[in-house]
Amino acid sequence: MAGKRKNNPAGSTNSYRGDVLRVLGALKVATADQIQRIGAPHLTFRHADKETPSKRKQARTASHTAALSDMRKHGLSENGGSTEIGDALRNLTPKGLEAASYELRRPAGEMGSTARGAGSSGASHPMAVNETVIAMLRPKPNMARLAVDPPHIQAAAQAVIDGPDGIGTIASFWTEVPLPATGTWNAPGKGGAQADLVLTAPQDGVPLLFIEVDNCHETAEELADKLEKYARFFKRKVKDTDGTERPMWRTRWTVPEDWYGDAPHPPVLLVFNRIGERNPNRTVPRLQELTHHLWQGERQPGGHHLYDRKIPIIAVGLNQLRQHGPAGPVFARFGRSGPQTLLEAIGNPRREAADAREAEEAKTRAAEYQAQVRRAAQERAAKQAAELEARRPVCTGCGTKFTDARWEAVQPKDWGAAKDFHPQLCDGCKQTATAAARPAAGTREHQDPERRGVGAEQKTTGWLSRLRS
Repeated sequence: MAGKRKNNPAGSTNSYRGDVLRVLGALKVATADQIQRIGAPHLTFRHADKETPSKRKQARTASHTAALSDMRKHGLSENGGSTEIGDALRNLTPKGLEAASYELRRPAGEMGSTARGAGSSGASHPMAVNETVIAMLRPKPNMARLAVDPPHIQAAAQAVIDGPDGIGTIASFWTEVPLPATGTWNAPGKGGAQADLVLTAPQDGVPLLFIEVDNCHETAEELADKLEKYARFFKRKVKDTDGTERPMWRTRWTVPEDWYGDAPHPPVLLVFNRIGERNPNRTVPRLQELTHHLWQGERQPGGHHLYDRKIPIIAVGLNQLRQHGPAGPVFARFGRSGPQTLLEAIGNPRREAADAREAEEAKTRAAEYQAQVRRAAQERAAKQAAELEARRPVCTGCGTKFTDARWEAVQPKDWGAAKDFHPQLCDGCKQTATAAARPAAGTREHQDPERRGVGAEQKTTGWLSRLRS
């Protein structure tokens, strides 16, 4: 223990230092409060019985504050100013970013830069971005960490667990991602955008989502200009490693190809944090008008739309997102009426329903066709059987129809095969006729034996006389 205290005098553990690296590696700058709420949400419930909010915050963030202190000693993190309400901002050093790349399993070259100077003006925008991440994640407490806590604490934590799930993990989020319309990923040129957040959570149905957070300071025109830059980036194509030209964004992110001639661009989510002077209820309608050409789909006969080379643009308020999460029906997609869940908003439920109906109709048509084929085959078989039955021979002796075996037996045979001497009789009549013919032949031979002998002798004599001559 003494050695650990010497290396980490604040007494932090690997677990809490790992939380700091993962959160700051993804978000770049955050408070100890935000790090705790993402990395160890169970602590929120453990210290809920403190007298004041400040004491509760101090108690639940103590472990991560200690981790930050020890990491600062090792040159991994540093203080980055403070928020508008006085919370200390923390960010990683270049050495810390390198360590975070291992925790997040990301290439060091994709970790971005440090966030030095972010707190010089209160970091209101980075804080709103972080709160958006927390609202999307909806971190669930680990009940195993609360096993010895009082029942009321466990009940409060269980209520959060039983609530709607969030999307992704902290490793699913990327901040301040350049979207170069010109230049390269590492050296973007002019005219491009920079995404506040990029979410990749295919396991939760969100393979790729770009997120813009607005503190309600920007006008509709300014937001429209930013979306135009997104469009420029989405349309840009480059040669991939196999020499094939693809959209540039597909060389970095993997998204399944769409089908049915519909290839929309990745969706963009606008999150409005109402701390500025602009009312999003007035900004959003104007923004829809300005960006109509970017998101408007093509209506199909089935009532749905195709969004080929269009951008799904969705809007939501941060307070609504906090309250309901991604699974709540609080997302408004441009061009659609009524709120939807996030997965519905970024997808195309009407097309999916139309596809399902079409697939069911195709299945029904295939079943009907197969039934018709079977009926036709049965009718042909019945007709052939009737025609065959009409040609079946009738016994001239008793008038009954031949059996299949008897009919086959009287058919013409190959040369040298035994001949049927009663082809117009059935098996029974043939046997009777054959039996009747045998006694008559036997009687003639028995009644005239000498004649048969004389005839044979005459034939032999004639043959011998001819031989002598």
